[in-house]
Amino acid sequence: MAKKLAVIGAGLMGSGIAQVSAQAGYEVVLRDVTDEALARGRAGIEASYGKFVAKGKLAAADAEAALGRITTTTDLDAAADADVVVEAVFEKIEVKREIFAALDKLVRDDAILVSNTSAIPITKIAAATARPERVVGTHFFSPVPMMQLCELVRGHKTSDATLAAAREFAESVGKTCIVVNRDVAGFVTTRLISALVVEAVKLYESGVATAEDIDTACKLGFGHAMGPLATTDLTGVDILLHATGNIYTESQDEKFAPPELMRRMVDAGDIGRKSGQGFYRY
Repeated sequence: MAKKLAVIGAGLMGSGIAQVSAQAGYEVVLRDVTDEALARGRAGIEASYGKFVAKGKLAAADAEAALGRITTTTDLDAAADADVVVEAVFEKIEVKREIFAALDKLVRDDAILVSNTSAIPITKIAAATARPERVVGTHFFSPVPMMQLCELVRGHKTSDATLAAAREFAESVGKTCIVVNRDVAGFVTTRLISALVVEAVKLYESGVATAEDIDTACKLGFGHAMGPLATTDLTGVDILLHATGNIYTESQDEKFAPPELMRRMVDAGDIGRKSGQGFYRY
């Protein structure tokens, strides 16, 4: 029998995790609070499968079978019999803790509870449950079907068995894992990109160099596939502002303090590719 997976949150991350999991053979229930959000999530999954089929990377029959393994619901109770529950909602600690407190009373004793987050300490989320040893963090990368890396994050009380189960899940859906052994805000990748982005924005903000030249320096000087300012536009200025803010709040390390320019860009709605304007115009 296929393992059962519940994904809480049908946004880009949640639907992406549901997509790769269904393709790997999991029976997936995708839950969100509105039918509209679920419809958008399922449409995105279907469109993504279609692109893989068109490129010859996935057989049409396999895409159809994977879609058949995904059900959608607005009922959180649908997660009750899942082997693995992955929360993938907005990066707001209060929302995540509320969801985990509800899941703690709902899911099986042997279920693995996973928070997909890029910056929030897992220990803070796990503390909302009576089973912090069964809570673990993942950091999938967007777009999930394309990006190979997954960070596994050990909370202060995460057990070895829970970490091993999270690795088994992530690897079964085609990801290469790194393990974050100490639950620091931002983990490994978000801390690295945040520090680079903050310094790049400061250089741009103070007129030291243009956005194009800063990105070119990182691409040609360091071998990066994309410069930090272009990466910020792709990820979303608002997303990286929130991530750096979370890390700064936790660490009080000035290298993570979000530059004023990022705040004003978000105020103005210039949040990158999705708005048509960020550090570049699209």
